Amino acid sequence: MKTAVFSTRRYDKSLLTQANSEAGHELVFLQDRLTRDTAALAAGCAAVCVFVNDNVDAEVLALLAAQGTRLVATRSTGYNHVDAAAAARLGMEVVRVTDYSPHSVAEFAVGLLLAVNRKIARASVRTRDGNFELDGLMGFDLHGKTVGVVGTGKIGTIFARIMRGFGCTVLGHDLQPNPVFTAIGGRYVAVQELMAQSDVVSLHCPLTEHTRHIVNAQTLAGAKRGAILVNTSRGALVDTEAAIEALKTGQLGGLAIDVYEQEASLFFQDLSSTIITDDVIQRLVSFPNVIVTGHQAFFTQEAIGQIMQTTIASISAFERGAALVNRIPVA
Repeated sequence: MKTAVFSTRRYDKSLLTQANSEAGHELVFLQDRLTRDTAALAAGCAAVCVFVNDNVDAEVLALLAAQGTRLVATRSTGYNHVDAAAAARLGMEVVRVTDYSPHSVAEFAVGLLLAVNRKIARASVRTRDGNFELDGLMGFDLHGKTVGVVGTGKIGTIFARIMRGFGCTVLGHDLQPNPVFTAIGGRYVAVQELMAQSDVVSLHCPLTEHTRHIVNAQTLAGAKRGAILVNTSRGALVDTEAAIEALKTGQLGGLAIDVYEQEASLFFQDLSSTIITDDVIQRLVSFPNVIVTGHQAFFTQEAIGQIMQTTIASISAFERGAALVNRIPVA
C-alpha cells in the first residue's frame, strides 16, 4: 500500500524500510512535517505515517481524505497530535504504537534526574576546559528521598521500580491506579500531596484536556521547595512560563525535560547555524540547573525497532481488512 512517511529522518528510513522488507508496501519518505501546506505531498497515498510533531488536525485530515488517504499511522504511543474524532467523521482509521520498550523512556528519565541533580553535564564541560574545581557541583543523595510519579502506566511504574532500587519512597498519582505500582511499594495520593512531599517529581502521563498544564503556577507554589521536576512525556504537561518563574525564585530546584510545549518548530532539526527565535527555550537553557534534550527518551535500538515493526503490521492489517489492534479509541 502506498504510504507517505512524514518527518522522516535517516534512522526512520533505514529501520522502516527494514521492517517493510517482507510486507512490500510502497513507502514515500518525506523530511517535511505534515501540515496544511505539505498535505498535498501525500496525494495518491492510501496511508500516511506521522510522528509526534506532525499536525494532524481536522483541517489537515480533510485535505488528506480528499486526496484518498484512508489510514493515519502514528509512530508513537501518544496521539494528542491527531484529531481522532475528526478522522472518524471522515471515515479514516487511526492507529498508533500501543507498546514499545517502556524501559527506554524510564531509564532516560533516571538519567536526566541524575544529570541535573549531580550537575553531570556542567562537570563534563568544565573538565574539557581543564577545570576540575568542585564548587557549584554539589547535589543530594537520592537514597531516602521521596519521588512522586505522575502517571503509573508501564513507563511510570518501571521508573518507580528503579527509584525504589535507589532506596526512595515512591508516591503516585493516576486516575487509574496500577496494582503493580502498589506491589512494588508505591502509594497513591492526590497530586497536591504528591507535589508537597516529593523531592523529585517525574511525569509519565499522556497529554489530555485534564492533564494539560498539570504542573502550573499553583501546583508549583504548593511543591516542596527545591524539588526537581523531570518530564519525558509531553511538553504541554508543564506550563513552561510558570516553571521558569519557579526556577528564578528557587521554588523549583532543577528541571530536566526531554519534551517542550513548542517543540514542533525546533526538535528533530539541526538549528545550530540559525538564530532561534523562541525566547522561552533560550531562557530555559540559560539556567545552570536545567537540562533540555530533544525528545530522545524513546530513542533506543529496541524501541525504534518495535515501533517500526508495529507500524508496518498495522498498515498491513488495514490493507487486508483485518482487525486493527492498535486503533486509537474515539471518545
